[in-house]
Amino acid sequence: MERTEQGLRFRQIHLDFHTSEAITGVAAKFDSEEFAAVLEQARVNSITCFARCHHGWLYYDSKKFPERIHPHLANRNLLKEQIEACHRHNIRVPVYITVQWDHYTAERHPEWLVVTADGRFSGTPPFEPGFYRNLCLNSPYRELVKEITAEVLETLPVDGVFFDIVIVRECACRHCIEGMKRQGMDPADREDRLRYAVQTLNQFKLEMTEFVRSYNRDCSVFYNAGHVGPSIRESLPAYTHLELESLPSGGWGYLHFPLTMRYARTLGFDCLSHTGRFHTSWGDFHSFKNTAALEFECFHMLALNAKCLIGDQLHPDGRISRPVYELIGSVYRQVEQKEPWCQGAKAVTDIAVCNTEEFDGKQISPPTAGALRMLQEAGHQFDIVDSRSDFSKYKLLILPDLVAVDDQLAQKLEQYLAAGGRLIASALSGLDADKSEFKLKSLGVRPRKPLSRERAGDLTVGKLTERNDHAEYIVARGALGKGLPETEHVMYLKGLEVAAADGGEVLLDTVASYFDRTWEHFCSHRHTPSSGRVDYPAVVRCSGSIYFAHPVFTQYYINAPRWCKLLVLNAVDLLLPDPVLRHDGPSSLIATVNEQAHAGRWVVHLLHYIPERRCQEIDVIENVIPLHDVTISIRAPQRVVSVRCVPSGELISFQERDGRIEFVVPKIDGHQMVELNFRN
Repeated sequence: MERTEQGLRFRQIHLDFHTSEAITGVAAKFDSEEFAAVLEQARVNSITCFARCHHGWLYYDSKKFPERIHPHLANRNLLKEQIEACHRHNIRVPVYITVQWDHYTAERHPEWLVVTADGRFSGTPPFEPGFYRNLCLNSPYRELVKEITAEVLETLPVDGVFFDIVIVRECACRHCIEGMKRQGMDPADREDRLRYAVQTLNQFKLEMTEFVRSYNRDCSVFYNAGHVGPSIRESLPAYTHLELESLPSGGWGYLHFPLTMRYARTLGFDCLSHTGRFHTSWGDFHSFKNTAALEFECFHMLALNAKCLIGDQLHPDGRISRPVYELIGSVYRQVEQKEPWCQGAKAVTDIAVCNTEEFDGKQISPPTAGALRMLQEAGHQFDIVDSRSDFSKYKLLILPDLVAVDDQLAQKLEQYLAAGGRLIASALSGLDADKSEFKLKSLGVRPRKPLSRERAGDLTVGKLTERNDHAEYIVARGALGKGLPETEHVMYLKGLEVAAADGGEVLLDTVASYFDRTWEHFCSHRHTPSSGRVDYPAVVRCSGSIYFAHPVFTQYYINAPRWCKLLVLNAVDLLLPDPVLRHDGPSSLIATVNEQAHAGRWVVHLLHYIPERRCQEIDVIENVIPLHDVTISIRAPQRVVSVRCVPSGELISFQERDGRIEFVVPKIDGHQMVELNFRN
């Protein structure tokens, strides 16, 4: 499939309009010129508007499906007038089409619904509120989606199509069972059902993009699943760009966006990230996100090479909310000023973290999330990659906790090390899928014995228990112990019992507790203290690699022991002594480095906003706490001509020392960009 470059705009809105049939006077107060003028005043230059919502209603004058037009839509040309008014103001308008959620269709065609393995319809039960019943894309419903899409493309000037809720749905309906049988699959086997569901979704996306292209060769196309991860690779030709739905207060949290974006930006697509103006999530009418939070979320997007999108929902009466767009405009006016230093920017990175979502299927996979936090808190420059990525561009590769290695990946990793790459692995990473042997011999370790298990059969390695039943200890010393007292430090999660193999140098040992905590023997409230007895190697170095026997990254994700972070960061320093960036700010400072090759400069982004858990459900950012006189050290690729704060233009004095550029940023008031200019 031919991919069309779209040049995504920086200041976008996603305008939800899921509107109940029980509400009258829909769009009665819509004023097209007011609508576009308010957007323009807020410096919005792209807005996604609705053709079809989750309730199943259409918001244009459909000739093919008049029965699906919202029954109380006062202005049947709502979408058409939105597009035309926005175009008059040079605002782009992609069009929203729901796919797997459609209440109208689910009510009238239950035979098209996804069926669970126990024979139930998937999603919202009949007598509960919600339109979350899932429609099967192997049923005749697939053709309905095409017909509606065709009418939209034929009758409206469409800049793009945003297909929503395009998600893998394991299904046991008649159509899926017949399809699986034709391919020799076993419909009673869950793995086969999942495999068929993935195949269905990938085929649907590729087929739909080809269908869209038969009507419009230039519009953008995106399929939203609420996440972008390694599973997207097989259907990437269906996309023109990537959008990352990630509302921090809407269930995604503040970790999801950086984890996802640091992966998505390696796939070669322009990226757009979603947040929301809502205090919580989609559909939170008449609420307002704190200005500081909205600033951080948008400026973080710029720092990680994403364009900005803020989610909103239009009131059923169609009147655009001026107070909402005063909030949005206060942020987007700043984004507009920053854009010249973000256009065409690419991340400058030393390190790659292998995305363990590929192995455990979790969108926020604990080992990857723990690694992200450690590296971000230390100011390191890194991407998140998968096993199919090009490792050669990175100086250091991290395999956190559970990266299974087959023969092909082992060969790729060995070649990477032989070419001078450096590697950190931990716990089960490097083992084969059966966890019986290390495929990656360059780690310099081997299993000391078969993996230990609890009486119930669960592996004790990395097993999370309420009172840390299998806790062990590491005595911090030497280069890895820098910044820590030379005494036992608890490892709440048990490590993999290894022995040093040929070439392996033991850097730190595991110290055993007196015994594991069981009903037969336990001590105090939690784990048993150190016995002082050295057991097996905890950290082993072998040429260009360092191996941690304990799942240190998962542990940091769970409860953030500072000693786990320092042990890892000290190992990073051993293998990467000259990183792209260093700073003396607090660990709450986020620092990224981007290159603008066309402008002959690097741009350093410095962000200091602190999310707080002020309530039970969400993290909140309300206040900006400025930082003063932060020292930055950069390993620049060529002679630096000038350093200045942008967009203000304030020059900063700098000096070259040991091949690095050092300067002091006088103030970081939320977000500060610093330009390193390489041209006279």
